[in-house]
Amino acid sequence: MNKLDQLKDMTTVVADTGDINAIKQYHPQDATTNPSLLLKAAQMANYKHLVDEAIQWAKTNAHKPEEQVELAADKLAVNFGAEILKIIPGRVSTEVPAKLSFDTRHSIDKAKHLIAMYKNAGIDKDRILVKIAATWEGIRAAEALEQEGIHCNLTLMFNFAQAVACAEAGVTLISPFVGRIYDWYTKHNNRDYEPNEDPGVLSVRRIYNYFRHFDYDTIVMGASFRSAGQVEALAGCDYLTISPDLLQALQDDAGELKQCLSETEAKSQHLDRFGFDEKTFRWSMNEDAMATEKLAEGIRRFHEDALKLEQMLKKMLS
Repeated sequence: MNKLDQLKDMTTVVADTGDINAIKQYHPQDATTNPSLLLKAAQMANYKHLVDEAIQWAKTNAHKPEEQVELAADKLAVNFGAEILKIIPGRVSTEVPAKLSFDTRHSIDKAKHLIAMYKNAGIDKDRILVKIAATWEGIRAAEALEQEGIHCNLTLMFNFAQAVACAEAGVTLISPFVGRIYDWYTKHNNRDYEPNEDPGVLSVRRIYNYFRHFDYDTIVMGASFRSAGQVEALAGCDYLTISPDLLQALQDDAGELKQCLSETEAKSQHLDRFGFDEKTFRWSMNEDAMATEKLAEGIRRFHEDALKLEQMLKKMLS
């Protein structure tokens, strides 16, 4: 067995892409999308029909230009999600716009709007994870949505407080970002890290062990990988979302894959329990320069790509 097949025996593998053909190639359980991935996929000739259908939908269902652009962007995300769900057995993550990252009420409204659009496409909400940035406001939005049976994936996670707050809020799944943590420490410390000392890998291991030790239901899904070695160092984690190039690297490797995380090992550890209210959450983030910088940067980048996508759709609408 290659390492990808071995990994699938111990971890749920998720494709981190909007490229439907890549998803077909690697047979993941789930898939995740974000504005950056959708922008890239929407410019591929293979998916022009999904873009054209979103444009027509927006023209039919909205009249003001700004409303048409927003509706076309939402419909495009749903179109890609619906196509992906035809070829995977599990769930797809669809992201709430990054500009709503500090707006609980409108994040809830947008999530419900996306779920309604999926319902109109004949897709049950249980096959969707609504993706929201793990700000304090985003976590509160997810808590409210989960109570209504809408499952959430909290993304842009860099700090332990974010993870614990999500678990306490009953969030279905979290996405701690391995690669972006690695990037920050590599740049600021002017050194490289082997996978077993990688700050991003260690962050996910800490979260996984804490969640399994204290019996939280929240799924831990490591994300944003820079190397196959980082993926391998988290073998055994609940879920791992992996880009097509790293899926290929794992598939091409016939070596033995060692399981690095397990519930049994997590249970055997002596761990202190933590709790975070808004004040302690914000203080923990403030004291963590990496998490503060990478969260803000991630929100900005997703918003920039969402604006690029909207500009593309605006030209097509006009």
